Amino acid sequence: MENLHKPYGPYERFFKRPLDFTLALIALIVLSPLLLILTIVGAIAMKGNPFFVQRRPGRIDKKTGQEKIFPLLKFRTMSNAKDENGKLLPDEKRLNKYGRFLRMTSCDELPSLINILCGHLAIVGPRPLLVQYIPRYSEEQRHRHDVRPGLTGYAQVHGRNGISWEEKFRLDVQYTQKVTFAGDVKIIFATVVKVLKHEGISSEKSETMEEFIGDPLTDESVAVEK
Repeated sequence: MENLHKPYGPYERFFKRPLDFTLALIALIVLSPLLLILTIVGAIAMKGNPFFVQRRPGRIDKKTGQEKIFPLLKFRTMSNAKDENGKLLPDEKRLNKYGRFLRMTSCDELPSLINILCGHLAIVGPRPLLVQYIPRYSEEQRHRHDVRPGLTGYAQVHGRNGISWEEKFRLDVQYTQKVTFAGDVKIIFATVVKVLKHEGISSEKSETMEEFIGDPLTDESVAVEK
């Protein structure tokens, strides 16, 4: 797959990663009391483990041409409630009041600061989606993985879960083609505004974001690296 990502500028090459690490470390230290409270409350509200860990695809390795898979850490927002057949209930029934609060305030994302420290995430970049979506991407859509995924991103501040998958991927790819300090700062401030206004939390069709099905003509042979 031809990489559409433009040559690294000084910001992306020398400053973006150190800045992400520093800001994430400061945030973890400052927010540690809140993290502790949410961990305790979450354990009670979810009747068990308050954390949610799921494998997500990271940036494409230039040598292998494959996404590096990492464990994304978040606070759980949905219970594990099941029906009489042992199947998980729909999202809207497992999303309790505590989970809604976490999503409304984006506090569910706070543990992902650890992923930033580990280098899995950047503060700004395309949001990491599900591993099973990779074979469903068109070649152009998969270019969203040309850069490190982010805690927030260009698509996040232009609709979040309130826009279509096609529009979301178009914005993600657009971001990868021009990564700048000024652009990242604008996205961070726009994210704060979005969080305060509680915009784009749900899609028009569901409490969360409906599954990405992809184009049926999309190549199904894309591999991932564990």
